[in-house]
Parts: sequence; C-alpha cells; structure tokens
Amino acid sequence: MDSSEKANLAGLKVVTFESRRAKEMLELIRRYGGEPITAPAMREIAVSESSATLELVPQLEAGKFDLLILTTGVGIRTLNERLKAQYSQARIVSALQKVPILARGPKPVTALKELGLQAEFTVPEPNTWREVLVTVERVIGLGRKRVALQEYGIANPELVAGLQRRGASVETFSIYKWALPEDIDPLRAAIKKISNGEADVALFTNGAQGDHLFQVAIEDDSEEGLRRALKNIVVGSVGPVCTEVLQQFGIEPDVVPEHPKMGSLIAAVAASARAVLSRKTSR
Repeated sequence: MDSSEKANLAGLKVVTFESRRAKEMLELIRRYGGEPITAPAMREIAVSESSATLELVPQLEAGKFDLLILTTGVGIRTLNERLKAQYSQARIVSALQKVPILARGPKPVTALKELGLQAEFTVPEPNTWREVLVTVERVIGLGRKRVALQEYGIANPELVAGLQRRGASVETFSIYKWALPEDIDPLRAAIKKISNGEADVALFTNGAQGDHLFQVAIEDDSEEGLRRALKNIVVGSVGPVCTEVLQQFGIEPDVVPEHPKMGSLIAAVAASARAVLSRKTSR
C-alpha cells in the first residue's frame, strides 16, 4: 500500500460500529488516513445452557444426523467450551468426526482446525444462507436428510425454511445471541454526529449493527434524522446479508466489496469514498 492509497480517507470522519474487532477496524481506518469514530453496536452473549446443546454429543455418537452445519468460528469455540463442562475433549472431537460437517466460511474452518477437525464441505462467498442451501443440495441433496444447524446471533428462518422445503428435517441449536452493548452512549453519540453532518462515512460489518443503530435511534426519536443523514454520506456494507438489513431501514449502501471481509470493505470504501461524496453533494 503506497502513500496515495493510505490517503484515500484522509480528512474523512469514519464511523465504525464494530465491536469484537474494533481495534483492528480502527487501525485499518487510520492506515488509510481516516479519522475513526467508534460506536460499538453489539455484543455477543451466551445463550443459557440448554439440554438440546448438551445432547448434541450423544446424538452425534448415535448417528442421529446426516449433516452438521456450523456457521461461525465464535459459535464453534463457545460450543466446545460448553460441551467440555460435561464431556471430555476427546469425546467431543470423536463425536464431531462421526458426521459430515459443512462450514459456512473461513472462520468456522479455522475454529475446526483448532480442534484437529476439518469440514468436509465449505460454502463459497458471500457465505449467506443462500449459498448454504446451494452447497447442501450439491453435496448431499436434501430429501429425508437429518440436519443439525448451529444458529448464530439471531435465528435464520429463511435457511431453516429452505432446508425444510427441500425435504430435510432440521434441528437448530443456538450458542450465543447478539444484544446491544451495555454502554450505548458511544452509539448515541455516533447517531448525533451522523445526524448533525459531522461524519463522512459509516461502515457496517454485520446486519445486527444496523438493527441496533436504528433501535437506539427509534428509542431516542431520532430515526428520521439519522435516515436522512445516512443518505448524504458514504455507507459501506460488508456483504449482501448486511445490505438486506440496511435496506429494510431505507438505506441503500454505496459500497459493497467483492469479498465479504472487513479489510476488503475498508479498501473498497477508501477507493471510492470521495467520488461518492462528490456525487451526493452535487445533487
């Protein structure tokens, strides 16, 4: 990256709603010359332990499922820690080896490798529920198949319904869910800055960030001002699922990278932010 590339965001105020990887996001924004405004919009909280999760090991050992779909690296690590409270690590790994595993993307692949496991099947980018369905149909078909699905953050009724329409029986288990951060003052401050024209770029790396942003704005009676202001700045979305959420609030992202990754999002926004702002200010 040369100096001209780094300067693409120079002088621009960039709002990021990232939480878990906030430090990395701030470093990337600064590397491109931008001035970051950090407003974490979500946190991952563990779902209360349920018998459905703890029964997964004996169910896998008994051959109850034809396919296990693992959707996130965080979910796999959390699942493993939860199961270790009742089973040995060796037994958990052995049980997971008894069923074909489909990983939704590179992060669950990495988490599986940490356990000495590998996914038989992987989902291509952009790693949405649609690609999951296409991949499952391609590799095993679905008629009368028994599928265990690890949900992430929020339920995914589209994926479950899609699997069921194709003849599969589906059992879901949730490991964690997304909630607002305990301290929402930074989020409120970001809403105010955006609404007052004190931000140039807003970056969304997860659809739940959009949900939570507007949840707080609605509670503070600042929804309409936020929506109008977002239409006057550069809005970057990490991928199609995130874009769909923003569109539900009437926001059409200006930049969506080819690859649904944080680094790709920053690079794409840096490359086009000034042109987008110029177009919007000349309307």
